[in-house]
Amino acid sequence: MEASKSHKFLDKFSEVAGRIGNQVHLRSLRDAFATIMPLFILAGLGTLINNVVFPWIATGKTLANLQTWGTLIANGTLNIAGLMLAPVVGFILARNKGYRSPLTAAVISLASLVIMMPITTQMMPVGKTAAINVTGGLSFANLGTTGMFAGIIIGLVATEIFIRLSNIKHLQIHLGDQIPPAVGDSFNSLIPALITLSIFALIGALLIVLWNSNLIALITTIIQEPLRRLNTSLPGMLVIYSCGNFLYTLGIHQAVINGTLLDPVLLVNMAKNTAAYAAHKTIPYIMTNTFRDTFGMMGGTGSTIALLIAVFMFSRIRANRDVAALSVVPGLFNINEPVIFGFPIVFNIPMMIPFVLNPVIGILIAYAATAMNLMNRVVVMVPWTTPPLISGFLATAGDWRAVVVQILILVINIIVYIPFLKVSEKVTAKQAEQAKAAAKS
Repeated sequence: MEASKSHKFLDKFSEVAGRIGNQVHLRSLRDAFATIMPLFILAGLGTLINNVVFPWIATGKTLANLQTWGTLIANGTLNIAGLMLAPVVGFILARNKGYRSPLTAAVISLASLVIMMPITTQMMPVGKTAAINVTGGLSFANLGTTGMFAGIIIGLVATEIFIRLSNIKHLQIHLGDQIPPAVGDSFNSLIPALITLSIFALIGALLIVLWNSNLIALITTIIQEPLRRLNTSLPGMLVIYSCGNFLYTLGIHQAVINGTLLDPVLLVNMAKNTAAYAAHKTIPYIMTNTFRDTFGMMGGTGSTIALLIAVFMFSRIRANRDVAALSVVPGLFNINEPVIFGFPIVFNIPMMIPFVLNPVIGILIAYAATAMNLMNRVVVMVPWTTPPLISGFLATAGDWRAVVVQILILVINIIVYIPFLKVSEKVTAKQAEQAKAAAKS
């Protein structure tokens, strides 16, 4: 009876999680971040080279000239993160909803975001110490990491409004079948586009005239910062991340939860850390997506590189050692589907516990080490496929102490996996005996 209730709970939990992950807006948001992720990785590598490599080989004016390269990379990546997100979110959402012209939705999203920008903005003149108000320009302060949530929200809302208006037949202009399709689509969407942009312009005008504010500032203050503080706090992040890992033990990819609830806000923290490091300012955050990946998922989700090492050291079951041998190379690059589904960890009750527990241990140890200034904060967004130990060194801009922390976490993770590995092997042996007995009878 209890087993039946437990099975029903797991089925219901999986069903709800699957629905959340497949919700069109969350799925579109996850896909949008995946699309622009290479640009953030490039920004991290550019910052690393600018501030670690170039100072080794040059000084003075030569160094400043070399660092222009990294500054330009930052301008084309981090400093326009919000500007990139709006059209990418609009395009992917329109495509996922089956709209006939996703590119038009992307253009509308981009235009809507720019419409909501403040008319007057503060900028720092060269050689001055005080900012001045200027008009007729867009500031990286609004287009970059600060405007990421604005880009997300405006991209989603503008696309929804535009698609809904475009589906109203009375708002469509049909010029017949004799004109090129691109021209016909543009006229079909003309009135919906005008209405959508006019709505955003009206909202922007009211905010400026009545409250001397703008939507970017409101979204940052009211939505972005509270959500970021909640999801990137140590307790909030661990709870959400552990739920995602638990889902993985049921066969549902952890990105269903983590990719939609954690990655956007953790990426904001990562981008701000990189920008602060590039500007030689105090690094603001410990918790970022790269911090989580570097110390909480060595070898992949569940820190399974530790399990592979435990298998090689202590397992006497040939099947497990064969799976580990096949999994070790991809595991070095944090690709662990072979061990998750081949060992397996999925629906393997003994292995579920360390799979969920070890990432928590790793994050807690690294968080404590960072908070106590025993290692640098993570400032470089390295590719998630970067092997353990190398990832810690690069992510902290060359801090060897991060490698020591990773080694400590790895040793503890191995110790945690060992007893559960032995229990799992005993359960497997018992099941094999029962199967043989059933076959003979």
